[in-house]
Amino acid sequence: MPEGAAATLRHELIGLAGVVERNIYLVKRYIWWDVAFFVWTVANTLTIVFIAKGIEAGGGQIDVNEVTTILLVGAVVWAYLGIIFEILTETVAWERWEGTIEYTFMAPLSRPIHLFGMGLFAIVYGVIRAVLLFAVVALFFHLELANATFAAALVVLVVASISFIGIGMMTAVLPLISPEKGTQLGFVAQGILLVVSGVYYPVSVLPEWMQWLAKISPATYALDGIRDAIINGAGISAMWPDIWPLIIIGVVSVPLGLEVFRRGERYAKRHGKLKRSG
Repeated sequence: MPEGAAATLRHELIGLAGVVERNIYLVKRYIWWDVAFFVWTVANTLTIVFIAKGIEAGGGQIDVNEVTTILLVGAVVWAYLGIIFEILTETVAWERWEGTIEYTFMAPLSRPIHLFGMGLFAIVYGVIRAVLLFAVVALFFHLELANATFAAALVVLVVASISFIGIGMMTAVLPLISPEKGTQLGFVAQGILLVVSGVYYPVSVLPEWMQWLAKISPATYALDGIRDAIINGAGISAMWPDIWPLIIIGVVSVPLGLEVFRRGERYAKRHGKLKRSG
């Protein structure tokens, strides 16, 4: 190989090694974020595998209409939960993108009202989107829903939304703490709720320790109540065993979420992270 060509190749290989080394240092710098995203990947993979377990738990007696409705309710509630998390988690991110974060955080508006306003918008927007999604998909499969009590299902969804907002407030603080990857980490929390709440399969197929986690997830009770209303035509009184845990979780999660966000905001201001985008 000519001397000039060898020198050029050596130069390019050094550059290649430098790029690889730089990314290794970046991984080391944000190693805990990588661990968190690995947990999210595990959660999503487990969700797929547990679907098979759920089919097995049915004992081979499958009512296609019922199973389709169960999966549809799971997908719609999952999409609704995703909207709540997305809007609340991006409370900070959107302000940074628009360049208005300092104006918003200095506005004569209490932080609870600010976050509840975001949550109220998320509920209204999410409910409209969820209803349209359910209607469109149901038409594709010609589902028989003659016994469904949609009003009762909507009540459960709204009650559950209070708990979702409380959890969303906690995830909303993540972009304040980490401008680099905080927004994405909010979806990790969403993924964990996905795997433990029985979105696409009964909670009974989960390991016992995950079933304990399911008991403190509001999505578990929301799914049970909504499915009972749509499949069995249950009314509010019949769904009370699913409604009262949602009320308790909401009473606990909302004040906790406000306190977590307050501490995160104070931390961000103290360390100059409020306006940073990376």
